[in-house]
Amino acid sequence: MGPSAGGGYDLSFKILLIGDSGVGKSSLLVSFISNSSDQISPTIGVDFKIKQLTVGGRRLKLTIWDTAGQERFRTLTTSYYRVYDVTQRETLTNLSDVWAKEVELYSTNQDCVKMLIGNKVDIDFECVQDVERAVSRDEGMPGLVKMWSTVFRSLH
Repeated sequence: MGPSAGGGYDLSFKILLIGDSGVGKSSLLVSFISNSSDQISPTIGVDFKIKQLTVGGRRLKLTIWDTAGQERFRTLTTSYYRVYDVTQRETLTNLSDVWAKEVELYSTNQDCVKMLIGNKVDIDFECVQDVERAVSRDEGMPGLVKMWSTVFRSLH
């Protein structure tokens, strides 16, 4: 959803992380909130964290929702950061084939910013056995940028 003010903040944002199970949404959230890379348990339903920060002299409140990737929780998602795992091609395909349709179906805010995050890019693929990069760095970027407002590659 878009920004709003109130509660001692100049702006307040509601952010949802959505995508298939196991792509690293919870890890991304915990890393951002607490600068920790601890082992994370799978999310059941929905969890959220709040981060307060100051940017350009403005006080911001970010309420970041972490959703389970299971199908039964898809209707809970109404504003969106989409996350895929660069080691699992189907998680990227599902963003356009499944999750984008959910965004269009349930979003009440047509002006919300939609961001795509390629996660697990920090894996040293030469050192980790049985894990390969399935989505190349530049693969499909023009199409993805057109579909989503912004594309990021996570360093987590």
